[in-house]
Amino acid sequence: MAVLRPAGDFDTSYEQDMSVIRKRWQWVALLLFLAALFALPAYAPEPAVSLVNRIGIAIIAVQGLNILTGYTGQISLGQAAFMTVGAYISALLVGQAGWSFFLALPVAGLGAGLVGLLFGLPSLRVKGFYLVMATLSAQFIIPWLTRNTFPNLLNGAQGMNVPVPVIKLPVIANTCFLGTTFDPETAVCLYRFATPNEFIYITLVVLIISTVVALNISRSRLGRAFISVRDNDLAAELLGVNLFAYKLRAFFIAAVYAGVAGAMLAHNLRHVNSQTVGLIDSILFMGMLVVGGLGSNLGPIFGATLVTLLEELATVLTPILITLMPDIAGGATAALRPLIFGLALMLFLIFEPRGLAYRWTLIKAAWRLRPYAR
Repeated sequence: MAVLRPAGDFDTSYEQDMSVIRKRWQWVALLLFLAALFALPAYAPEPAVSLVNRIGIAIIAVQGLNILTGYTGQISLGQAAFMTVGAYISALLVGQAGWSFFLALPVAGLGAGLVGLLFGLPSLRVKGFYLVMATLSAQFIIPWLTRNTFPNLLNGAQGMNVPVPVIKLPVIANTCFLGTTFDPETAVCLYRFATPNEFIYITLVVLIISTVVALNISRSRLGRAFISVRDNDLAAELLGVNLFAYKLRAFFIAAVYAGVAGAMLAHNLRHVNSQTVGLIDSILFMGMLVVGGLGSNLGPIFGATLVTLLEELATVLTPILITLMPDIAGGATAALRPLIFGLALMLFLIFEPRGLAYRWTLIKAAWRLRPYAR
């Protein structure tokens, strides 16, 4: 949908034409919003900060799925499995090899990306339902491997405890500042991201980076090739687009995002096993993308936020339902979360099939056309 502008608003350079944030007040609003997010621990309770952490990690995972499904048209139900790969790689590097979390995080993403390449190989031969089945196999193979291989290292079905991220800071005037503690072994100050109020800073920084990278991918030659594969792969191939190469790149990028999200989730929860994220989570990620809007940069943000809030609503309603209907609430509460998610997904598919991002575009267009919005 073309962006509507008021009369006299035109571009004088290519950079201005490609800019996402065009007005000074938009920059001010964005900076104020980011400042409010980074200051969240100062005025919000810890459960709310923990919820924002969950939303941020979910957005990162869905952003990768959006590149694969929204832009390239390759449907995948293996995103949670690639998150498991990233979680285990980071847990091993930090917990066993003694790496810094901030060094292990990109390595976990790259490791998950390489695994994603393996499950992306069938994409040249199959598409649609058959590709879904091919990626679904990752949800069975990868958890099985974590449970049954290298039991002394991966600890089988019980999983692994994951250390909290730590930053080492120098000692200044024999004193540690900003909530750090002195480590006598290394003679440095340590800042531990052990609580949601502390981990939120990692989540927000990684989320900002992942959003900027996803936005630039969608506006680059690579992103345009992805879209051409999605819209008409035969025409794209005739125009010189290597279908197999670009499909594999999409799988790699999506798995990298999943690996980064999985590593962050593991260190946030401080534990990982084969059931930390599973098939249900892959379905949730796909639902988040549908609700938010396929192939849009705002879709993962809107979708992950709304679906996570709906899950939180189900958690809040559970004790109320038990109090009001104690005789039948036992089975109803167990199905409340999938019931709310399924109902929301069904309503969006019927009344808003293009997702919240498309509705947001219509709202902006109506505002610019006022008083002739209708």
